[in-house]
Amino acid sequence: MADQHELTRRERVLDDLANRHLARIPAGLREFLVFGIKQAWACLFGALMLLAIIATAWWYPDDASLARNDLLVILAVLIQALMLIFRLETGRELWVIVLFHIVGTGMEIFKTSVGSWNYAEGGVLHIGAVPLFTGFMYAAVGSYIVRVYRLFDLRFSHYPPRWITAVIAAAIYINFFTHHFMVDVRLVLVLAVAVVFLRCSMHFHVHRLTLRMPVLLAFVLVAFFIWIAENIGTVTGAWLYPSQVDDWELVPVTKLVAWFLLMMISVVLVTFVYPPKPPDEVTSPDNLS
Repeated sequence: MADQHELTRRERVLDDLANRHLARIPAGLREFLVFGIKQAWACLFGALMLLAIIATAWWYPDDASLARNDLLVILAVLIQALMLIFRLETGRELWVIVLFHIVGTGMEIFKTSVGSWNYAEGGVLHIGAVPLFTGFMYAAVGSYIVRVYRLFDLRFSHYPPRWITAVIAAAIYINFFTHHFMVDVRLVLVLAVAVVFLRCSMHFHVHRLTLRMPVLLAFVLVAFFIWIAENIGTVTGAWLYPSQVDDWELVPVTKLVAWFLLMMISVVLVTFVYPPKPPDEVTSPDNLS
């Protein structure tokens, strides 16, 4: 069970239901089910955004008076508003999400200006060539991370000094811009992340069991799922890379490096709202009932 003080009202209800109805399920299956439920709940914002992108690609008419890009902006704002109204997110998390929105939109404006990728034309809710719904996709990453932090009561062993992680994150963000004009040092930055987080482990509380995972592995796994979502976004035509304009193809696997580095930026932003805590005593499987 997660820390009740960190859960929203709806999450406390779900937590109570899990305690009440899953008690008789075998321990291993119970932990697996709760892990899946918590992950799905943490992905709520991103899943709804992805559903909106897919639905508008399949069913929204091309000749509608309201451009698809503008509809996606409206839907994104509506999703965010409803999550706050129904207290699915806390006000503390909203500040993180807004910061992700600003950081992401700034990078999008630059990247589209140099031709890294392109969005479908149309609509009035945009800055330059960037529809305003794009910032919400970065906000979805931020929403996932802060919700996972709460739902799994994340703790870290051997977490590096935050000022070091902040310096590396700043260098990563700057390199996203400067590699178009200077030497691309992303592989050096990947190595820096690997060295700094090599000993760091993430302890996450599922239901009655606390498990441990290397933070670097968590970065890779989340980057992989973002890459899958990115492929869905491009196949629906929400945006396209130059190699996909004439004939759609998978987003290059090399993009995983960029998403891995984005995870570094994301985690650093979140840790300045939720400072990393050391782990409590880890629950042994032998203690499970």
